[in-house]
Amino acid sequence: MMDKTHPLKDHTPCVRLRGIGKSFGGVRVLGGIDVDFHEGEIHGLVGENGAGKSTLGKIVGGYYASSEGQIEVFGETVGSWDPSRALERGVAMMHQELQLVPALSVAQNVFLGIEEKRFGVLARTENARLADIMHASGFELDPDAVTAGLSIADQQKIEIMRALARNSRVIVMDEPTSSLTADEAERLHETMRRLKAAGNTIIYVSHFLDDILGVCDTVTVLRDGKLVRTGKTSDETKGTLVSAMLGGDRSETPYPAKNKKRRSTSNPVLRVENLTASSGVNDVSLEIHSGEIVGLIGLVGSGRTEIARAIFGADRADGGRIEIKGVAYQSRTPAQSTRHGMVMVPEDRRKQGLVMTMPVRANMTLPHLQFFSYASGTIKSTLEKTRVRALVDYFRVVPNQIDGNIPNYSGGNQQKVLLGKWLLQNPDVVILDEPSRGVDVGARQRIHEAIADLAAKGTAVLLISSEIEEVLGLAHRAYLVHKGALVDEINPDATTTKDVLWSLFHQDNPSTDTARSPIT
Repeated sequence: MMDKTHPLKDHTPCVRLRGIGKSFGGVRVLGGIDVDFHEGEIHGLVGENGAGKSTLGKIVGGYYASSEGQIEVFGETVGSWDPSRALERGVAMMHQELQLVPALSVAQNVFLGIEEKRFGVLARTENARLADIMHASGFELDPDAVTAGLSIADQQKIEIMRALARNSRVIVMDEPTSSLTADEAERLHETMRRLKAAGNTIIYVSHFLDDILGVCDTVTVLRDGKLVRTGKTSDETKGTLVSAMLGGDRSETPYPAKNKKRRSTSNPVLRVENLTASSGVNDVSLEIHSGEIVGLIGLVGSGRTEIARAIFGADRADGGRIEIKGVAYQSRTPAQSTRHGMVMVPEDRRKQGLVMTMPVRANMTLPHLQFFSYASGTIKSTLEKTRVRALVDYFRVVPNQIDGNIPNYSGGNQQKVLLGKWLLQNPDVVILDEPSRGVDVGARQRIHEAIADLAAKGTAVLLISSEIEEVLGLAHRAYLVHKGALVDEINPDATTTKDVLWSLFHQDNPSTDTARSPIT
């Protein structure tokens, strides 16, 4: 599939890193990294969020300049190193946070910067060229579809195809499956295997340890910016990787105990009756009591997020009634919902959750400026710093700085800041849309503990997650969602993932023989 223009001799690594270090604003995030990436292998990078795995991948891809150390690419030491030079040397990178132009079509984004020209004029061959890329990857998208109108999962596919279109021999993939379904992720893994068979090298950054063990030949474990070990995945298990990532003897990260003392009063904190919205919400009724975590489970496109946004007021509702603590709440907007004690943590932290040009403190207090301001409009800086410091310590944000530069934080630590932003004022209702998407096992555990703490304090929590196990592990009750409607209520403690998948599958295939499940 790839044009091999960089012949190697004597098994020289495609990429060799020696003594690589990186600091941001005086904070050291990587130090003394020695690792080789070889031709025809899939090499995994794992570690907690903040361990440095994405930073290391971006150094290889040219997006970060190392503060110290040496990089060799195809046997030659590189000097100045940036994305353009990396592409020229056969190294491409696809990012966890999408690098797409929303107004362009699928095909235009895939071939942006490498369009074919005839006599200096664009040849407009992108659609035909994209057909070959889609055939190789197993993805199917409308070449003319505008990127802004696509789901995050489909936009992730575009990012993957952009890397494939550049014909690179080394591809750094930073959390490429974070927004993909299990089937889509497996298609990507098959693409990776085909690339490997053609002699290409994949550097695979992921927090999904099962994926690392299933597709990678080699795995490097990082902890606190330092190399723990590099070895064959055949010598590792999920338990040994978790233990190496976290340190000590910890090999499991169980869900926290559920709050058994939640109040089952007749007056729920949140009551939703017959809610409808043109965004795809169909006659939804639900309630959440004090100290209760209620989950929404559905396949991609089922309408879970649309239900949450209509409740919160991010999307306009066409009908229905909502009560918070027994009081009717009409004319909903995000700002009004926050004032009424209901907040929502969105699934896209960069586009909908955080202001990437603001530091940690400003991000956390932005929705609460009235609370932190004097009548004159000046900020109560001592109070602001105290509250933000408490949240940074509580969530164990790394770097542990209240004025840290958000773009330099890992995805998991950005997620912790986002959660802190909306929990700062101790709301009555918290809506969580994919709270642990794109985070590693350590950050995931801390986020789960925070969700359990919310329930223990009497907060009503609505939890949405594409990972069924996460909802079953955290929620007291859950609703199955199909086509914007609630089709069933389940007890998570008495339901398996297989049961849920079969129920959801049966919604689309009601005539299927229920005696034989297609889920294996």
